[in-house]
Amino acid sequence: MADFSWTTQSPLKKALVPGRHGAAGATAGVTLTEMRDIVLMQVMARRGKAAETAKAAKKLFGVEPPVSPKAVSGKGATLVWSGPDQFTVFAPRSDEAAQLEAMTKAFAGSASLSDQCDGRCLIRVSGPRARDAIAKFSSLDLHDSVFPVGSSANTSVDHTAVNFWREANGADGTPVYSMLVFTSFADSLWHVILDSSLEYGVEASSARAA
Repeated sequence: MADFSWTTQSPLKKALVPGRHGAAGATAGVTLTEMRDIVLMQVMARRGKAAETAKAAKKLFGVEPPVSPKAVSGKGATLVWSGPDQFTVFAPRSDEAAQLEAMTKAFAGSASLSDQCDGRCLIRVSGPRARDAIAKFSSLDLHDSVFPVGSSANTSVDHTAVNFWREANGADGTPVYSMLVFTSFADSLWHVILDSSLEYGVEASSARAA
């Protein structure tokens, strides 16, 4: 009988080629980054337990979960709206077992949890031309007055379901957008974003979430 060794690897192992792509220039117009070493937990309040779930989230993360399409940053995690009475917890991985155990205890009896750590891929798009690139494949209106920092949406990109939200602006003041996609579609989405960004110059890389 054959022995199998299961080794975790990025769904973008083949698609992600680090470095500069597309138009040359002093500064890349788009920065495309796969965020690795993350913890993802889908939290779904049980019937009649939404208030109790919100209370548990505030105790654990210091903020109440969003009740509309938004993303809020709390103690060591970002809570992203993913539907009525449900949200996704995104956090940099430190001690995954301890992090998941803390959430399991906090929401015991009030919410159902779904561990998404190995089922989703997080792609971050930033830079001065990020909005222009995203406009090629998304129908979302990303103008500051409509989609400010902290906004989120459940949308479709190239027939692929994506959880999309806007992070705090980068150090250079340019917008930062995060896209959470199922790992089986990550390769396809990466190529869509990359192809849409080439004319602006792209800097591609992976990074540990912080």
